[in-house]
Amino acid sequence: MTKVLRILNRFNVGGPTYNATYLTKYLSDKYETKLIGGDKDESEASSLYMADNLGLKPEIIYEMRRSMNPIKDWKAYREIKKIIREFKPDIVHTHASKAGAIGRLAAISCKIPIIVHTFHGHVFHGYFNPIIARIYKTVERYLAKKSNAIIAISELQKNELVNIYKIVAADKISVIPLGFDLEQFTGNSEEKRRSFRTKFNIKDEELAIGIIGRLVPIKNHQLFIKAAEHVQRNSKAPVRFVIIGDGESKSDIQEQCTAADLSYEEREYKGANVIFTSWIKEIDWALAGLDLVCLTSLNEGTPVSLIEAQAAGKPIVSTEVGGIKNVVIPNKSALLSPIENESLFFTNLLKLVDNQELRKEMSGVGRSMVIDKFSYHVLVKNMEGLYSRLIK
Repeated sequence: MTKVLRILNRFNVGGPTYNATYLTKYLSDKYETKLIGGDKDESEASSLYMADNLGLKPEIIYEMRRSMNPIKDWKAYREIKKIIREFKPDIVHTHASKAGAIGRLAAISCKIPIIVHTFHGHVFHGYFNPIIARIYKTVERYLAKKSNAIIAISELQKNELVNIYKIVAADKISVIPLGFDLEQFTGNSEEKRRSFRTKFNIKDEELAIGIIGRLVPIKNHQLFIKAAEHVQRNSKAPVRFVIIGDGESKSDIQEQCTAADLSYEEREYKGANVIFTSWIKEIDWALAGLDLVCLTSLNEGTPVSLIEAQAAGKPIVSTEVGGIKNVVIPNKSALLSPIENESLFFTNLLKLVDNQELRKEMSGVGRSMVIDKFSYHVLVKNMEGLYSRLIK
């Protein structure tokens, strides 16, 4: 039996946790997998319920945190080396940047025969100043040379890693999209919709426009509020805006709401323009209650919220960054705009708000695509194929 040590950045809600937990649970009996990862940040929702739902008991490396901390990072490195010595894996597979750095260095030190890393996005653009970004690229190039395989989650990301940022040679990188259990988004929709709208006091005739994700600068919620202000001023449709998530930028976003003359609420829901729900675990319930889904990020890998939104049959308005074009059907399931073109984002959103027929036409177009491409069954099959090639 082949032993796989799977190392996750941290157990927060997002694509990496889905990927790591489904692979841990559903790889064939030829593989024995141990899942470890860092703890979530205080501003994030825990994703450990995903592991619990699958009957998994991952080990938490509490010293491995999102921010850089030399002392904690060193302790995490030593802890992972200890786990490697005890578990004796044949394959160490890391997911995302922090786990990829610390985990691969530990695997290299322990002379693990097969080292694999999955990029779930990258920090080469939009996160740090040019000097820090250059340091990250140098580190990643070294680690890529020491890895047996690198996984990109989209063709666009592969192109960035190979041709734009020159992190890895093309012959060492494979494209394996993320995988999810999307069936939960297709059933019992009407009951979920009524329940969600009752909870947040959204009337049947009101259009609910949502955005899902951490409230942090890279997610650019400021654009969402600007778009909300534009719609309020230029459309007669009854509209409510729903912000699902939490994070360090919440107070700044709320101040922007006030400046834009948009009322907001986050505890008692009495009909304000903007609703702050905080984190919602049952995202299928939330999506059933929404009519449109937005994404305003400055950078993205493979945005889970857009995959889930299409599975739930929701049209999308999004910035065109990162791997977004790889998870939607432009102009059919989603209207996209360059990040620098805010006016086009406003136009796209207003077009869908004011055109019910267009919303119906776009609704569900992406559903069959995401189910075929992003099912966890496809993920597991592709990953086992890669592991088999590396073992041979």
